[in-house]
Amino acid sequence: MTPNILRTAHAEFRVTDLERAKTFYVDALGFSILHQDSERLYLGNIEERDPYSLVLRKSAQPGLGHLAFKVERESDLDGLAWIAGEDGLTHKWLEQDSKYKMGRTLAIQDPHGIPLHFYYEAERRDWSLQKYSEHRGARIQRIDHFNCQVHDVRRAYEWYTKRLGFHCSEYTAANDVPKVPGEYSPANPSFSWRCVETDDLWATWLHRKPNVHDIAMMNGIGPRLHHVGFWAYDRLSILDACDILASMGMVDRIERGPGRHGLSNAFFLYLRDFDNNRIEIYTGDYLITDWDVPPVRWSINDKRRATFWGHLPPKSWFDEASLVEDIVTGDLMPTSEPKFFGRPSFVV
Repeated sequence: MTPNILRTAHAEFRVTDLERAKTFYVDALGFSILHQDSERLYLGNIEERDPYSLVLRKSAQPGLGHLAFKVERESDLDGLAWIAGEDGLTHKWLEQDSKYKMGRTLAIQDPHGIPLHFYYEAERRDWSLQKYSEHRGARIQRIDHFNCQVHDVRRAYEWYTKRLGFHCSEYTAANDVPKVPGEYSPANPSFSWRCVETDDLWATWLHRKPNVHDIAMMNGIGPRLHHVGFWAYDRLSILDACDILASMGMVDRIERGPGRHGLSNAFFLYLRDFDNNRIEIYTGDYLITDWDVPPVRWSINDKRRATFWGHLPPKSWFDEASLVEDIVTGDLMPTSEPKFFGRPSFVV
């Protein structure tokens, strides 16, 4: 039986200065401090019920510690451990965290090296949905998704969909013409949904909860984390984040946006913290209530894919990403060159 992964749960960033990171995430963006010690800050947002959604861990080098997903049942953890063993993947069990109310957790290095945690049990906390006097900064509601760079998107797509049960909502094809014959046009991008099994994949958006994605895989030097996405209340909240960052002398932390993606339809803003870990503040994508809705196909050279409107992405958005941690040694993982080289035709 395929394990039932429910959703994106939390991420852990390595940061070199906890106080400086606190200024960015808490003072400017409005994350709440839920727990803290000398080595970590545990942060959360308005709608969330888990103990935390972002961990900032003090480290000599920045990067990604891990990405976490919640599963439906305790037995799903054992199923995931069986998959990891059968696939020859590095994995280990983590002890129950009684201090921060997390149950048994399984750590897996995925086939490309992305560090993943899976858990079932977590103590619920009171949300602050209607504590409006406490809402600050960008009024971020919840964690939404992860976006990773890997050297072989097709292989990643196959593992996440066939082994872990993820569904594809949208994808980018490295070829302009679908390999499945038919009348494809940008006005009807969902026509060629069958192509996902045959196309040269540049990027794929995969989901378990019913919106566009819980994790996306993009072609690039990998394994690296491109960004962690957080859902904002509305577009004005994202614009408020820009004003607040500028007023605090952090306008240089704004990397891209505001704008709207064609892919996912999201209104977005990309930010870099002081260690250049990237987050996206995000709103306005859509629900996927039926598992059999066909994925939307985008050509790599359709500039509306990444930017429906707004400035084109800067070079850093394509070239820079966070290194990821080895779950056994704690060292940052080596990377591999991507399967496809170059950039879309509209990127200089």
